[in-house]
Amino acid sequence: MRLAEVEAQPTLVVAARTTWPEFPDTWPRLSQEVWGLLRSHGVTSGCPNVMLYLDDVPNVEVGVVHAGELPLSGQVRVSELPPGRVATATHRGDYAGLGRTHDAVLAWCREEGHEPTGLRWEVYGPHRPDPADVWVEVCWQLA
Repeated sequence: MRLAEVEAQPTLVVAARTTWPEFPDTWPRLSQEVWGLLRSHGVTSGCPNVMLYLDDVPNVEVGVVHAGELPLSGQVRVSELPPGRVATATHRGDYAGLGRTHDAVLAWCREEGHEPTGLRWEVYGPHRPDPADVWVEVCWQLA
């Protein structure tokens, strides 16, 4: 766990209001729409996947970090991962354990006296077939 000051990162995303039970079926569809737009413009790599959770409903933005300009289509829009102070940790291993990393960041914040705003995001490392090689940066914005 660590504190960091992060810069805004431009993203291309599809926003949605969903439920936690629906989210596992929702995020792939949102991601595919963003990647469909990218591929239609010749972009096939170099854009880390992101999931921004705006609240606990959850209202989400699913997409990629991308600084270039592309003509938008469908539900894809420009957004950003916000700047500011965050509590962050790098999750390593199978995605099934990602929730434990979020829980650990929140526990650390309580222990250290930091106040999360509720806004949080994940930035995914390159896809790897071996779960041991998987990593995800988990960030919680602090008040």
